[in-house]
Amino acid sequence: MLSLIIFFPALAAFLGCFIEERSIKIYGICVAFIEFLLTLVLLYIFDENVSTMQFISQIWLIKAYGVSYLVGVDGISLFLVILSSFMTLIVLFALNIKENLKHLIICVLFLEMTMMGVFLALDLILFYVFWELSLLPMLYIIGAWGSGKRIYAAVKFFIYTFSGSVFLLVGIIVLGYLNFRNSGIWSFALIDLQSFVLPFNFQIWLFFAFFIAFAIKVPCFPFHTWLPYAHGQAPTIGSVLLASVLLKMGTYGFVRFSLPLFPDASIWAVDWVLILAIVMVIYAAMVALVQDDMKQVIAYSSISHMGIIMLGIFAINIIGISGSIFLMISHGIVSGMLFLLVGVIYERRHTKQISEFGGLANVMPKYAFVFAIAMFGSVGLPLTIGFVGEFLSLLGIFKVSLIYALLGGIGIIVGAIYMLNLFRNVFLGKCLNEKNLALKDLSVSEILVFIPLCILIIYLGINPNSILKPIDLSVKQTLQIMQDRAVMRENLEFIQNANGGKK
Repeated sequence: MLSLIIFFPALAAFLGCFIEERSIKIYGICVAFIEFLLTLVLLYIFDENVSTMQFISQIWLIKAYGVSYLVGVDGISLFLVILSSFMTLIVLFALNIKENLKHLIICVLFLEMTMMGVFLALDLILFYVFWELSLLPMLYIIGAWGSGKRIYAAVKFFIYTFSGSVFLLVGIIVLGYLNFRNSGIWSFALIDLQSFVLPFNFQIWLFFAFFIAFAIKVPCFPFHTWLPYAHGQAPTIGSVLLASVLLKMGTYGFVRFSLPLFPDASIWAVDWVLILAIVMVIYAAMVALVQDDMKQVIAYSSISHMGIIMLGIFAINIIGISGSIFLMISHGIVSGMLFLLVGVIYERRHTKQISEFGGLANVMPKYAFVFAIAMFGSVGLPLTIGFVGEFLSLLGIFKVSLIYALLGGIGIIVGAIYMLNLFRNVFLGKCLNEKNLALKDLSVSEILVFIPLCILIIYLGINPNSILKPIDLSVKQTLQIMQDRAVMRENLEFIQNANGGKK
């Protein structure tokens, strides 16, 4: 089942080479819809009462060195898989690009394959392969269909993320070697690497190797400078997929790999990671407050919200981590919707400057209403999807430190200010710019794109338990692994000390 979900988009992308240009968009939508149905089938047959991995499948690739095709899914990855398929379907349905459309559709379908692989891979080498492959289609999307300094933005995106991936690869190889030295068997399977004890000093160095790669992808401060360029120059479809899914690969990596593999180092690093997260939250929110470009406001908003997710993850408790995973999903939906909305107005006016607008609610009332729902989800209004994730993440960090919780709350308050300020300047008051008076409101096809997003923002805000239960169970399993490995290390050190330091 998981292999079908991973490779169906890639197979469809290959077959898409033989589809005529005039039919390629319908073909892409059909493929994305089938993929979305497959993920819904996975949700239906998934046992939400089981905390461990389900639907595990393994095929040896290089058995002598322990490299295998190993995939599985649990509550942590399940809804990120569904989010990936859902947002891919949405962006293809909303796609309005005409130039080289066939190439773009094939790129998006290949990118969908890599996203599925990242969230389902349980072998670290396999994870790394999908992680790296995801760079290529996004590089092409930004560079070929972007605007302005698109080549610069694409190259900067690639260099930043590829450089971090080098550290990740070195860390994976060292981790596999240490496992070989401990057990005599090469393996890069997550379950095997979780079963042996790493000395604390090794954990520190390996944690940093993984941290650099994941932090660049998030992106954490001070590795964030590639993101505003990428968002600013990317086409709407690139910005949506980047904000909705690709950024979540970094935070997912922390939960899936860094915490269970390096539990002692993760706890040791909590304070300085939380400081970086607070800087992300407040700094990005303040920068967003003074932007004069709608897309840049949302881009810096993404950095700020990803900081809240980092706070939840490194609270290292059930409430915080579960809240951060929920916030990954909510931010994926809300930020993707906001970028789509900016794309709608850009297609009509070919500008994203806030000063060019004003009073749009009088001209485009449907557009203003949909934007308001997305805005409320972004600022975390109660009974919307954004509130649940932010509340749980801050509650989790509150159990660790009141100061960090208060500082995170300040960032959320500033977030509400810049989003309300954006809405006021764009939609309220009188429409004084004559160029805006003849703007068309949302079409039927555009309304069909935004209806499911609006429904999810409200439904998951009212009924978050529909996805929180399996998330909670898998987070408990991860925390239990961390605790067991910490106890094992303490016992091993005690025995070594009792034997005079001998192994």
